[in-house]
Amino acid sequence: MTRIAVTGGAGRLGRSLVAGLAAAGHELVSLDRSTSDAAELSGIDQIAVDLTDPDAAARAIAESRTDALVHLAAIAVPFSAPEDVILRTNATLALNVLSAGVAAGIGRIVTASSPTVLGYGAPAGWLPDRFPLDERTTPKPWNAYGLSKLLAEQTITMLSRQTGDATRFAAFRPCYVIAPEEWHGAPTQQGHTVRERLDDPALSAPALFNYVDARDVATFVDVLLEALPGIPNAEVFFVGADDALARRPLAELLPQFVSGTEQLAAELTGSSPAFSNAKARRLLGWRPTHTWRGELGEDAVGAAPDTEHPIPRKDVLA
Repeated sequence: MTRIAVTGGAGRLGRSLVAGLAAAGHELVSLDRSTSDAAELSGIDQIAVDLTDPDAAARAIAESRTDALVHLAAIAVPFSAPEDVILRTNATLALNVLSAGVAAGIGRIVTASSPTVLGYGAPAGWLPDRFPLDERTTPKPWNAYGLSKLLAEQTITMLSRQTGDATRFAAFRPCYVIAPEEWHGAPTQQGHTVRERLDDPALSAPALFNYVDARDVATFVDVLLEALPGIPNAEVFFVGADDALARRPLAELLPQFVSGTEQLAAELTGSSPAFSNAKARRLLGWRPTHTWRGELGEDAVGAAPDTEHPIPRKDVLA
């Protein structure tokens, strides 16, 4: 059993992560701006703290007396606040929390990043060098949120240069997170249901049709924390489902939303996603176990042709 601190533990992903790690037998401490009465946090130690205050963050993390630290706390949606506020808040949170973890002597520290660091949806245009996208794809953030997440990745790299292998770090980029209740009709982060995102591809196109079940993120973090001492320090991982959140192949869909991807997207046959989780499989032995077809009872690619929602040709905007 490991005692694990999770910042942002009362958030959408945080609740599922805390619940999943607790179910795996770990002892959890949630640090957030306020405590929560969410069912997932029942019986979990909770600390209300302003993590943008470096002294408060250092004190709370030291007093939590944990063996591992997972940093999720952030403004979680691009353009949900002014750009300067998002950048300042998220960068400050990352520096405060991760530095406090080092100062407290926590040996395993993980930070959440985002696929948006790659810069898809840039108004001036965006094309990768290949699909599927993976950890070798060059980050090109075009907004404050993506930049703030890239800074979080660079923060653990900076700290690893200070501590060497005395502290083991990693960052992970979770795809579009779907919480368990959202399979049953609760709204997703953008306000639509999962079925609505499937029925109208324009809703999932901004995320390049990526997704991951929050419970799979919990199993990933569990495996990652155990593996940290034996893998290269400060590695970055994509965490996504084995398929795309789409009823039609991305080889057909992506060119209709991202100009110039006709040849690149041809590599994405069948239900293949735009983001690869191969590195997590290779280094950690992790694979996701949840798919939208399994959760919604649809078992064939293209089983429900989308005739009611003709797809407009347009570039991804966010």
